[in-house]
Amino acid sequence: MADHIPSTSSIEALSVRQFDYIVVGGGIGGLVVARRLSDDATKTVLLIEAGANRTGDARIDTPGFLGTLYGDPNYDWDYISEPQKHVNGRQIPQPRGKVLGGSSAINFSAILYPYRRDFDSWSELGNKGWTADDLAPYLRKFHTYSAPSSETAALLSLDYMDPKSQGADGPLPVTFPDIYGPLNQSWQKTFDVLGWQSNSDDPIKGEKHGAFACPLSIDPKTRARAYATAYYSSDVARRPNLQLLTETHVEKVLLKKGSDGSISATDVQVLTKEGEHHQISARREVILSAGSINTPQILELSGIGQEEILNKHGIPVVISNPRVGENLQDHCLAAVSFEIADGQASGDLLRDPNLLQSAIKSYQESQSGPLCGMPLSIAYLPLVDRNGIVSKDVAEKLVQEHLHTPADHPGIKRQYEVQRQTFVDAKSSTAEYLFLPAQLRMQQGKTTMGELLAPALPGNYISILILNNHPFSRGSVHIRSADPLAKPVFDPNYLSQPIDLEVLARHTQYLEQIVQTAPFSTLLKSPSSRIPEEAAAGFEDLELAKKVVKDRLFTCFHPAGTCAMLPKELGGVVNDRLVVHGTKNLRVVDASVFPLEPTGNIQATVFAVAEKAADLIKEDNKN
Repeated sequence: MADHIPSTSSIEALSVRQFDYIVVGGGIGGLVVARRLSDDATKTVLLIEAGANRTGDARIDTPGFLGTLYGDPNYDWDYISEPQKHVNGRQIPQPRGKVLGGSSAINFSAILYPYRRDFDSWSELGNKGWTADDLAPYLRKFHTYSAPSSETAALLSLDYMDPKSQGADGPLPVTFPDIYGPLNQSWQKTFDVLGWQSNSDDPIKGEKHGAFACPLSIDPKTRARAYATAYYSSDVARRPNLQLLTETHVEKVLLKKGSDGSISATDVQVLTKEGEHHQISARREVILSAGSINTPQILELSGIGQEEILNKHGIPVVISNPRVGENLQDHCLAAVSFEIADGQASGDLLRDPNLLQSAIKSYQESQSGPLCGMPLSIAYLPLVDRNGIVSKDVAEKLVQEHLHTPADHPGIKRQYEVQRQTFVDAKSSTAEYLFLPAQLRMQQGKTTMGELLAPALPGNYISILILNNHPFSRGSVHIRSADPLAKPVFDPNYLSQPIDLEVLARHTQYLEQIVQTAPFSTLLKSPSSRIPEEAAAGFEDLELAKKVVKDRLFTCFHPAGTCAMLPKELGGVVNDRLVVHGTKNLRVVDASVFPLEPTGNIQATVFAVAEKAADLIKEDNKN
């Protein structure tokens, strides 16, 4: 386990109250930026995190303990959506890490890379310097890849992983631990049988199709979770020009209007755990890295946002921007669980206390066993249905019939134009299939994370999750009141665009081909033994597939887009230098700047964006 790294526990312990840079939020974005900016010993940096520094905490470090973190206020913000109008009124949780390291401390450790076209789409929307070629170096900069054992490499057919294409000297360790089994092996072979022979391209190059395994952010030596605190090593923590303030809540950014009419961020106002209010000054910049839910909240509390919302809560309007907190996108998913054959293993086995204790002992004594990581397998596929690939003509017809473009939002209209090109491109991927070795239980009404992960049926199950890679639905995040401690109104508005339901339902139909095809089918007790039971006969009926999608819809915890990087006239909140429109020195560095949700799990993309952001900040502050 990592050594515990102390942080400043009280604001009184700060050596100064003025810094060159103040970074708000100690997740991926904040830790990357703080580390890179403090490389220059002549610049002072303060990193502020609302949660505690739990470096060395066994519950975080043990990959298999992630389920114990959700819903615990010491680790998780534990957000819950508004009732979802288009998903039977259900409320769906959105866990977010409330510790140093942010959500990278509580996620599934998956390292996946988007398609090249995803980044090129950002550029097409008016963002100079954000093409796939521009981002490619940063996808390597954040991590160090360690090759797996020869046994794991053979089991997963990892010939496509080119060690020369991976990161070689980044702070985050990435590898394939020895945790995979026959189900993972059969996943790859089954997709080959179905005609999805995985090409030789490494996923990091952004052109992968078919099935593959994704590396995990796991330390190859200790088998501990590796997360964003890798950027805050003991050597970095000792830097005299970098200070960390934890358990401190940023209430707002103080903004000042200059004689030329420009708006500058001068200070941040914070609330300590003792209930004291303080102000800390920034000489150069304030960088918000509080995430797609908390960053727009801070902007609104600071007077940047929709006039109607700010006026309602008595907050003086400093900069009117109606798109703050809008444009929320999230990878919602449909999930079906299948009972596995006797003799096969899934995470459901660990509900037996004796087996759980045995797994804990194996991990503690030899860093081995099922607690070393989540054995995920992935597939990227274009639009399919029960018959296989959907033709371009049919895909275009589906978009015409089921996508409703708002006439009064030129920015959304332009986004949809770009998304439609991706949607009908057979070389792109409309969905990510994710093999998860456990059953999932979704409730009508409100589902908690505890209910989701608690096995409902006595058998042993695996789940196949289908993520909608490029959702057309847009939601929002806005303050609930002027109280900075009040949780914001989180409304992802899942399936509000009917085309998203069509996509998920058709991919759900394609599940039948996967579970009915050997060798994967031979490892299931019966392809008809599944959750939900009403789908035992299969998904021939598209309407049944749609019903199951609504009943079983969930999230993969990838909220993005609420402070979109776009030109102001297209509804942007930040420009392509990540500076908030209308300000001189207030930036945003987290997933909220994504103008469009990229393919796959977004952890690697956030690391890459943060690394690029650090370079942008350095370029703009050379003096």
